[in-house]
Amino acid sequence: MAANKLCCTLAFGALLCLGLVALIQAQDKPVTDVCLGCICEAISGCNQTRFCGGGVCGLFRITWAYWSDGGKLTLGNESPQSEDAYANCVNDPYCAANTIQNYMTKFGQDCNKDGGIDCYDYAAIHKLGGYGCGGELAYQYQTSLQSCLNSFQQLDVRSGP
Repeated sequence: MAANKLCCTLAFGALLCLGLVALIQAQDKPVTDVCLGCICEAISGCNQTRFCGGGVCGLFRITWAYWSDGGKLTLGNESPQSEDAYANCVNDPYCAANTIQNYMTKFGQDCNKDGGIDCYDYAAIHKLGGYGCGGELAYQYQTSLQSCLNSFQQLDVRSGP
């Protein structure tokens, strides 16, 4: 348990560093760094191994359709039409995080009908999609998300950046 928490904390620390750079570049992103880190933890354990399989890629397990809806972001000067553009982007933490920010800007909504749009909504949108986020989340995903958010409860995850 202690090793798992240390791993989560280290992975989350790396994401916070990445997020700090992103915050400097753009203050109007809907998803907080804490929320991004916890979505990463819940969806893949923040496994940064370059991975594509089962129709998903990267540490956020992003599909091609999600990447497309998120603006078809690319690395460097790569064309979005390149055969490798999707995998290259979603396997890169910065590009993947920016794809998520764009997707949430497009599909952000109060999925759980609690009167606000927060990390719980963004996590549901990330897992279930922009049109299905009111559905039931898998127990493991929901539990992992809640555990991560509880680890950072001193921070207000319900407010924007």
